[in-house]
Parts: sequence; C-alpha cells; structure tokens
Amino acid sequence: MREISLDENPAAFTFAEALFAGQVDVMVFMTGVGARTLLDVLQTRYDRSRLFQAFERCSIIVRGPKPAAVLREWKLRIDHRAAEPNTWRELLALFAGQVPVTHQTVAVQEYGRPNEEFYRQLQQRGARILPVPVYRWGLPDDMQSLLAAIRSTIAGEFDVLMFTSANQLTNVLQAAESQNLGDRWIAAAKSCIIASIGPTASEYLDAAGLRVDLEASPPKMGQLVRNTLHSARKILQKKRASKQPG
Repeated sequence: MREISLDENPAAFTFAEALFAGQVDVMVFMTGVGARTLLDVLQTRYDRSRLFQAFERCSIIVRGPKPAAVLREWKLRIDHRAAEPNTWRELLALFAGQVPVTHQTVAVQEYGRPNEEFYRQLQQRGARILPVPVYRWGLPDDMQSLLAAIRSTIAGEFDVLMFTSANQLTNVLQAAESQNLGDRWIAAAKSCIIASIGPTASEYLDAAGLRVDLEASPPKMGQLVRNTLHSARKILQKKRASKQPG
C-alpha cells in the first residue's frame, strides 16, 4: 500500500475554522499517521500552539495506541481511548456509555475512506459528524511485486495469506482485476490459510468471500505472526483433508 496525502484539503481547513470557533465538541483521532498529517497540513496556515489550545477545549478520543503515542508526544490530554481491538465498534461503545453525543459535533480524523456505518450509528445517537480527511490509500508505485504475489497465489505457491490492513485486500483485488485475474485469485485464496490482523480486516475479507482462519488478539503484528506460526500447520492439514474424496 501507499499513503497518499490530500495536498489540497479544504475539508481540513474547514475543520480548523470550526475548531477555533468552538464548534467542535469531540475530536476523534483514528490513526497516528493521520494525526501527524493533519497537523502538518494545518500548520501551513495556523500556529501550532493555537491548534493545541483549540484541541484542549474538546473532548479528545483516540482509537488505539498509535494516535495515543502521537498525542502524548504533543503533550495533549487524552480523555478516552477505545478498548482493544480498537475498531470503530469499541469507539461506538464509548459514545454509548461514557461520552454523550446528542447535539454534539464530533470531528473524526479519517483514514483512507469514510466509515459510513460508524457515522450512521453516531447520527442515530444525535451527533453531528464533521469528517476530516487527511490521506487515502493507493496502489504501490511499483506494482511488480504485488502482481507477482497475485500470480503466485493463483499458481498455488502459497499456503498462508496474511493481511495486516483491510486496505491491503482492496489493493490486491484492484490489482488482480486490472489483469483480469480477480475471480481466479479469490478461488486460489480460498485454498490458503487466511490470517487477519484484527476485526476490521476480517470484515473486509469476509465480505469478499474469504473465510478468516486466524485473527490476532490483540490486533498486533507480533501476535498475528505467533498465532499463524502456532496454528497454520494444523489448519492446513484440516483444509486439505476436507477436500479429499470420501
């Protein structure tokens, strides 16, 4: 994957003006890289200390450890942090309990693409949503490694496919379709062990018709690798046995 900054980002500056005017009640930081990118964009027009003072007037929520680390570096207060596995559902649980949102404006630093279901659920609770896009995911500049991996999957050269982000699947499918290999890749992937970093990636995989065999808990790279190494052989034997006739 490749992170693509939104060089011309009027939505970020619209958000900043609302922030300075005291019109943002709750600020949700979804990712560490997104928090940094947002600050970099806003600092092209506004003073850093003014931005931090405005953030301090909001209730500040972080989705997971990476944005939390960035805010600690900035010495900004964190009011609430979503529980593991740090998905939008754990964020929603905060709003259902600790953080009232009725008639509140909730600014959400997006990552990649909007989470429409998260927004819909917040709106049902009476919140006003202010999306703040800062970057999107794109295909890698050099597609050769990705295309080679797709062809190797189809050729049956892999036993395990490991996904550390939901957007990885989006890119794989887009690249496969560009070569008219989408259906063949899906069919081949179903014969592999599918390992997922966490619930969000698992949802994407399931929607594509790929059953997740392993999911990291907690959703961290080290845990994903350990789980896969520990269980892959048994799962693979079971998959192969189920395909044998009789």
